[in-house]
Amino acid sequence: MKKIYYLESCNTCQRILKELQPLDGVELQEIKTQPITPKQLEQMKSLAGSHEALFSRRAMLFRQRGLHEKELAEQDYKELILDNYTFLKRPVLVLDSQIFVGNSKKVIQAAKEALHA
Repeated sequence: MKKIYYLESCNTCQRILKELQPLDGVELQEIKTQPITPKQLEQMKSLAGSHEALFSRRAMLFRQRGLHEKELAEQDYKELILDNYTFLKRPVLVLDSQIFVGNSKKVIQAAKEALHA
């Protein structure tokens, strides 16, 4: 399976999608209009190792909800990601048994190489 979870309104996601072209055979899922299902999140977690690895501390709601002052458990990360799409670190690229999470240059370069290998 080749799939990218992204946010249409995110300029960084748009830039990365262009950078990863061509996206032949890759399914795109816009997470605001097509929310992540618990099953999809569990699949991502099994590849990433934890829900925390998929969680974005840069989301505006992270500070607004005072989450930066709390000790969050793995179950909290899972519930927050399922509750609001902004808590998913984006983009997430799933290539069969590999996962690439976030937008660091290193992650995107590795994703690009794996996608076009």
